[in-house]
This record gives sequence, C-alpha cells and structure tokens, in this order.
Amino acid sequence: MTQTGSPTTAYTETPRSRCEFYRRTCSLPTMVNPATGRITMKAGMVGAVMMPTDLARRVKTGLDVRGVAPLPIIGHPRAGMWTFLVRSDLEPIGEPENVARLWAARVVVIREGDIALPSPVPDPLMVRTWVSPAISAYRPSGSVVVQCALEVVGKRHPR
Repeated sequence: MTQTGSPTTAYTETPRSRCEFYRRTCSLPTMVNPATGRITMKAGMVGAVMMPTDLARRVKTGLDVRGVAPLPIIGHPRAGMWTFLVRSDLEPIGEPENVARLWAARVVVIREGDIALPSPVPDPLMVRTWVSPAISAYRPSGSVVVQCALEVVGKRHPR
C-alpha cells in the first residue's frame, strides 16, 4: 500500500495557483508580483466599475432583478468600495449631467490601468476580498452596470 500524502499535509493556495485559476477558469489576464504576491491585471480586455459599497449593494440588487449573473465583484473593505469586473464595452459617458451624477456618487469607470484582484497572501496595504467571486469567463456589460448605477443615483438624488 502506498501513501499518497500525510494527513497533516493540507493544500495551501498560493498567489500562482490563484492566478492560474483566474487565467484558466475566468479568462482574466492576471499576473503575480513575485515580491508581494499581489495579483493584478491590465484593464482593456476587461474593464471595471468601482463605487461606494452602499451604492454598489443597490446596483447589485438592480442587476440581480434583471437576471444579470454571475456578478464578479471585488470588495475593498478599508476603502468602503466595490469593483464590478465588466466586459470592455464601456462607451464614454457623453451627457455632462450623467458624468456629474456619477462623479458626485464617486463612481469610477476603469478602462485602462491596473486592477488588483484578491490574493491568498495577506497584504496589509492592499486588502481585497470577493463579494461575489469570479467563477467563469462571464462578465456583465459595463454599459449595463453604469446604466444601473445612473438609475440608482437618480432615485437617490431626484431633481
């Protein structure tokens, strides 16, 4: 009889294994910083919409009601923000009134730059968690997430 592993040996997830999951299962173009264990990806193929947690909860509810799922959402507990990972179909927001409403609500549309993802390595400077984990290559339309945010902001701040 051969022994395949010690009962005290447990599987430990690493930044590299998490990055591979993000790449293979979720089609996210991630990379690991070997010095810090941080997992990031360049926006472009994937975009993001970041907003305060209270607004994001209402946006998530609105998207859930529409049947938009699964929603990959990253939480930033220290900053009180959530980031929705979205398809890169985000058009420039043309109407100045909508830009102002999103700005006032602290909604940030990320079309380029780095997006940090949760890593199994603790990092006191960059805490990221999954509110709703990425489990597949599906991402909602960025335009739909922004439109839903505008609808929620409109309800909150009627003219």
